[in-house]
Amino acid sequence: MPIKFENVGIAVRDLDETIAFFTDLGLSVLGRDTVSGEWADTAVGLDGNHAKIAVLQTPDGNNCLELFEYIHPDAIPTEPTRPHEIGMHRVAFTVDDVDEAVAIAARHGCHPLRGVATYEDVYKLTYLRGPSGILVMFAQQLDNS
Repeated sequence: MPIKFENVGIAVRDLDETIAFFTDLGLSVLGRDTVSGEWADTAVGLDGNHAKIAVLQTPDGNNCLELFEYIHPDAIPTEPTRPHEIGMHRVAFTVDDVDEAVAIAARHGCHPLRGVATYEDVYKLTYLRGPSGILVMFAQQLDNS
């Protein structure tokens, strides 16, 4: 059976704030909608499912994020995932310039967990908390020519 990656879905506190963060980094909004009804309850497995959603696409056109803000039932706040916890871990992006990506994130009040590291002169990378505590990784491949 052929399988194709579709998207990563992330529940957020504030859809507009999260869209602003990711579009500032270069993703584009493919569409927005509000979903509810029996089909949504069945698909998600949640009675009374009613959410605002947005699908964002990476600049290369290969990957998407689906963001959703629950209207009903009320969203349940959780502690943000830490790097060593089991479960949904992070969203990772290759960027041309880690420092520029960090500066863009900072405009949204999002800062590296510890700083920017260099891995064996191959990558510069960092983890930071995006909107709603989303763990985001930026990686820049270094030119070793």
